[in-house]
Amino acid sequence: MTTPLRRRIGVPAVALAVAGALSTLPAAQSAAAAPPAEFTPVTASYGGGQHGASVVEGQILSYNDFHGAIDPPTGSGAVVNAGGTSTPAGGVEYLATYLKKLRAEAKSEGRATITAGAGDLIGASPLVSAAFHDEPTIELMNTIGLQVSSVGNHEFDEGVDELIRIQRGGCHPVDGCQDGDPYRGAKFSYLAANTIDNKTGLPILPPVEIKYVKGVPVGFIGLTLEGTAGIVNPAGIKNVHFTDEIVTANKWSNILRSFGVKAQVLLLHEGGSQGSATPTPGVSDCVNFSGPVVDIVKGLNPEIGLVVSGHTHRFYSCKVPDRTGQDTVVTSAGTNGQLITDIDYSLSKRTGRFTEITAKNVIVENGVPDGNGGWKKDAAGVYLKNPDTVDAAARKVADKYRVAVAPLANKVIGNISGDIARTNTAAGESPLGDVIADAQLAYTTGSGAQIALMNPGGIRADLDADQSSGGEAYGQVTYGEAFTVQPFNNLVTTEPLTGAQLKSVLEQQFAGYAGQTTTKILQVSAGFTYTWSASAALGSRVSNLALNGTPIDPAATYQVTINNFLANGGDGFSNLVVDPAKVVTAPGFDIDALTAYLGRGTVAPGPANRISTTS
Repeated sequence: MTTPLRRRIGVPAVALAVAGALSTLPAAQSAAAAPPAEFTPVTASYGGGQHGASVVEGQILSYNDFHGAIDPPTGSGAVVNAGGTSTPAGGVEYLATYLKKLRAEAKSEGRATITAGAGDLIGASPLVSAAFHDEPTIELMNTIGLQVSSVGNHEFDEGVDELIRIQRGGCHPVDGCQDGDPYRGAKFSYLAANTIDNKTGLPILPPVEIKYVKGVPVGFIGLTLEGTAGIVNPAGIKNVHFTDEIVTANKWSNILRSFGVKAQVLLLHEGGSQGSATPTPGVSDCVNFSGPVVDIVKGLNPEIGLVVSGHTHRFYSCKVPDRTGQDTVVTSAGTNGQLITDIDYSLSKRTGRFTEITAKNVIVENGVPDGNGGWKKDAAGVYLKNPDTVDAAARKVADKYRVAVAPLANKVIGNISGDIARTNTAAGESPLGDVIADAQLAYTTGSGAQIALMNPGGIRADLDADQSSGGEAYGQVTYGEAFTVQPFNNLVTTEPLTGAQLKSVLEQQFAGYAGQTTTKILQVSAGFTYTWSASAALGSRVSNLALNGTPIDPAATYQVTINNFLANGGDGFSNLVVDPAKVVTAPGFDIDALTAYLGRGTVAPGPANRISTTS
């Protein structure tokens, strides 16, 4: 059995398809400092070689769920809360700095690095990226040295054809090359082993990639979650289907093994989460770990020694048994580029297999230390950003797009009286969900709309009264801030539903009913109320439906506003799909509904009392 890895890796990797440490970084991140317990790596040892001539050593740096987070996160998302502490983190120019630091440490010891992602690099993005169809994020991923990534569900937000363009390059078919220069595509490889073209029966993008470390091959398999079809707009994926994660991973694992590739990494856009604890688990902990990734790993081939996961936006470094009972290292770096997973591994020259894998998460700090273990803030209580840890090359690219989008992003479009959060009550309702549903109802009253329903997954951020993206006053909301909340540019549609159909839609919120796979509580507009019971039988959980105090009549028809994601059956709501001829589409997008509503006067948080629940 090998001894624990320190910080080592092999020589530079060479891609092959199949089918200066920065002295200005905070001292707490120095390799010489003893790490707190929360940063203790997870290690899996497999035997098969001793350090020295019989093994080669490598490093993988990974991250996931970047979501176009070019700017440092703000508000409640500005910090990483872990191990009982809060650390301001994120922003692409800081992510680039930490990647360079970790690579430089490896290079100083004669090692090279493979940089990998686990999907959702784009989609659900802030305006600085989304306004240019996420080309800025891809350009920045090229700049900071990403080499390979799985696709995630949000890579399909604009459909399969757009994802292919994002990979290969070329101007947008409608908007052209908005920034004035050609879009050359991703220099890294997107892998999509389980996204299958219905006509050809083949993956739409390469399923695997091989990279070499001192002549020993390491295979990468890339998957999104099998359930992707249920959480993206069906219109954009009508010509593809998504296959089972275990079956697909093992299929390509077997193919790689037949080519002599016996050290394999699964880049998987599906994950898990740590359980609650006090203090909050550390970024590299594995406290009461659970989630879909656990059962997936239990079915994997033993050659897959490492699973870089995502989707859940949680951080962890774990060991999970595969189908043979052997430990597989499973990692996730949270979201928004606030963490990097630093993975060391060794390979046997004789067998080509992993002999040891060690992983830990590193926080991408962007703050200014106050000298007392905390972080400096300005007069408004916002964390100051550290100019000494900015990567100049990444900032140059980011600033090009920041300047281009600033006139639109910094335009004040309305006011709020205080923070409006997307945190749900026990009944599944949030103050921000109320506001968005009210906005869409107000936007469609001309179509006779009486009720509006909003999918909770389409609400991507809180509205923070003290956020000042463009120097605006407390409570003022800019277009860019509103767009961060609703970044999908969904259409707003109104359709007729009988009271009985409306009840069936609400029953379909619960996993196990009418094909629904996960419970999702729709947000509702003012005047509409109902109660649901968790203990009632599926199909009979919803009761007391009323509009402005009058019980809903099962035989009457009501005009219901939803976005086109839901109208197409997104999030498993097949009961919302009606005759297209009966659907009225409002001008503009859902973001236009929200901005119009915020511009009507100071908006207060929704009451979050329209949905009630009983045991």
